[in-house]
Amino acid sequence: MPQRTALFDRHVALGGRVVDFAGWEMPVQYTGILDEHRAVREAVGVFDISHMGEFFVEGPGATFWLDGLLTNRLEKLAPGEAQYTLLLNHGGGVIDDLIAYRLGPESYLLIVNAAKIDEDAAWLRAHARDGITFTDRSAEFAAVAVQGPAARALFAAVLGRELPAARNRVEPITFAGVDGYAVTTGYTGEDGFEAVLPNAAIGAFWDALLAAGAKPAGLGARDTLRLEMGYPLNGSDLSPARTPLEAGLGFFVDLEKPAFTGRDALLAQKAAGLPSRLAAIAVTDKSPPIRAHYPVLIDGAVVAETTSGALSPSLGYGIAMAYLPAAMAKPGQSVEIEVRGRRYAGSVVRKPFFQRS
Repeated sequence: MPQRTALFDRHVALGGRVVDFAGWEMPVQYTGILDEHRAVREAVGVFDISHMGEFFVEGPGATFWLDGLLTNRLEKLAPGEAQYTLLLNHGGGVIDDLIAYRLGPESYLLIVNAAKIDEDAAWLRAHARDGITFTDRSAEFAAVAVQGPAARALFAAVLGRELPAARNRVEPITFAGVDGYAVTTGYTGEDGFEAVLPNAAIGAFWDALLAAGAKPAGLGARDTLRLEMGYPLNGSDLSPARTPLEAGLGFFVDLEKPAFTGRDALLAQKAAGLPSRLAAIAVTDKSPPIRAHYPVLIDGAVVAETTSGALSPSLGYGIAMAYLPAAMAKPGQSVEIEVRGRRYAGSVVRKPFFQRS
């Protein structure tokens, strides 16, 4: 049976259309994907992301331990800083992409994808080290993402102080006497923050955000916003069968680290040459909305299938991503995408699809 976040009753009361997502009953939209998408691009929207997982890691050597499991280099972070990183299998495939927040010298918060909570926790526990405390507190915490040009003003209105100016920061917050965290991260390409609070406090915080002017937004707008930025979605664009190098995430992989799970496989793949690359495709023909698993053709032959796709609300045309053979993944490459037996012309473009003028 699907789980429900602490905000579920509020979603229903607001008229949210609820769907099953990664084992959770989540709102896909309220007033409509286009309306909610534009609110985030032009003002401010708020998403329930309470389905995501919260792991806490601490103890002497926690940095060294995590650096042996994650692709980025946590050692570079000062307390109060965060980074995007990936958890890989031994073959270099992606188990999960996540954000690591350094709370103290040897104390971390990891926010992981909802569908991967159990798998990630099992993987980390299987690699446990003496002296390192790993705690999965996902059931205790809820979270919301507040995104858009007006997000900073909203933070000040609700919490009475300024949001950190820099991206990828984490700091403690207190709301209604309850302690949590504010983090300057997000997956929409807009300014904003995510607030992590205990379940008991998130409802009042959500109400305060809406009262201050935030528009509720669902998973549909979250997907079109992240896709316009070319951000990959785990389970669609990222999988255990693909490496972060193929996914274009090499910036978040520190191959100079002496060791981390999957490093040898990545070095071998890099030396041999990447077999494929996750390419961004703009559909130049007017087409129905592009979805995942549509055939991608070059010179009449199927070479791949889309991993993500949508009609871009900001751009007004179809956009998609697909793993193309490396030689065919360069910007300017002509492609076709087949939708219900009909082919629509497109071309490979640089990420992101959307750039603010």
